[in-house]
Amino acid sequence: MTDAARPFEAATGDGPLVRGTERAAAVRIAFDGLLNIRRVMGTSGPAEWERRNPLRAVALALEASGIEPSAVDGGGTRCATGYRASAADGDRVVRVEWLGPPGSGAEYTANEALRRCAEALRTLGWVALEYRGPRRHHYLEVEPAG
Repeated sequence: MTDAARPFEAATGDGPLVRGTERAAAVRIAFDGLLNIRRVMGTSGPAEWERRNPLRAVALALEASGIEPSAVDGGGTRCATGYRASAADGDRVVRVEWLGPPGSGAEYTANEALRRCAEALRTLGWVALEYRGPRRHHYLEVEPAG
């Protein structure tokens, strides 16, 4: 199946590294569609589709904000530094981490990178709270406002 024939999927940071002008155009189109849904529904924050699909919506918002996703290679080894969005407690909450390949130093840039992620999400009506887990690992928990 060609890339053009595949349905669009926002990068969660657990897939292959995908970059380029075609990817940027696809992200822009998908994000514009999401904003149009909000406009039609008369909401400035997450619309019903986003509330039912928070992982996809958060990943799309981050990618559309120009924040690089992490990625894994064919063997499952992390090969790029960036955000990783995953389901957290319950279906409404998304966990956002800043990860990179072993030895990349991603943990040293995580605080600032997560602040950028949180700000991008907050401007779109998401609540993004920062937490510190085991071994001082910082992450965000994100959910729709209200």
